[in-house]
Amino acid sequence: MLSFEDIHRIAVQVIENEASAIKGLAPLLDRSFGEVVKLMLESKGNIVFSGVGKSAIIAQKIAATMNSTGTSSVFMHAADAIHGDLGIIRDDDLVVLLSKSGETPEVKVLVPLIKLRGNTIIAIVGNRDSYLARQADHVLDVTVGNEGFPGNPAPTSSSTAQLVMGDALAVCLMQCRGFSTDDFAKFHPGGALGKQLYLRVRDLYVNNEKPEVGPDDSLATVIIEMTKKRLGAAVVTDHGQLLGIITDGDLRRMLLKHPDIDSVKAHEIMTPHPKTIDENDLVADALQKMRHNSITQLPVLSNGSYVGVIHLHDILKEGVL
Repeated sequence: MLSFEDIHRIAVQVIENEASAIKGLAPLLDRSFGEVVKLMLESKGNIVFSGVGKSAIIAQKIAATMNSTGTSSVFMHAADAIHGDLGIIRDDDLVVLLSKSGETPEVKVLVPLIKLRGNTIIAIVGNRDSYLARQADHVLDVTVGNEGFPGNPAPTSSSTAQLVMGDALAVCLMQCRGFSTDDFAKFHPGGALGKQLYLRVRDLYVNNEKPEVGPDDSLATVIIEMTKKRLGAAVVTDHGQLLGIITDGDLRRMLLKHPDIDSVKAHEIMTPHPKTIDENDLVADALQKMRHNSITQLPVLSNGSYVGVIHLHDILKEGVL
């Protein structure tokens, strides 16, 4: 068993070696990269990503990234392709083959079949002198000096390099298309990420009661309103215009300052000019504002008028974190 010191040393070396390998990709970029981006932008078909082993796993991930950022893509395992899945490829598709060595038997069988169909082949390959590199129409070089640790035969730096090259393609395509966060949200409607991108304050606050008191209302009225509406606060308004907010904390602080609580009015204990949020803002923005100001609720405005309250519990319930 290695000591903790040895384990830490190995981990650091792997990270540093992989970081160095990725940094080494930048000088390898040539005109082919721009030509590939242009081809993908102009493609009328899918981008078909394929490989074997670890390269297949990376190809599948790149295809997923492309799909989520507006570039229609599919994954085809190279081994399955030569046993029937070659039918995935259509006439207008571009085919991207990933391989560290460029000499993988399944890829070598697949290449002439794709060429026979007339599809353009793009190689993401770690050996420019390989069969795949020589046969491809465009080559993206992901050659790395060594894997993550000396003597390690498993693909580490090489597969990371493939992944980074795929990310570079995806981001360039996004920028060329002007792909926005709103576009991204359309492809991610589920889960916390999707909700951060599309869920609006108006979608949540309407499910709450609307706690509201006037500036001259009594303390008893304030407490009853806060209790009935169950949001830990009451908003002070005058003809629909927001004046301030009274929270549970304001009530506790009031008891220290006003011994004669029977005469206390709402405007005397409210926090004036509270933080607010517009109903059309993202829920993620409301959460950020709550965190930044250490508060748990925000009055919601519509065209400048008070319409309700959004509470931290609403956001937590939706899983927007």
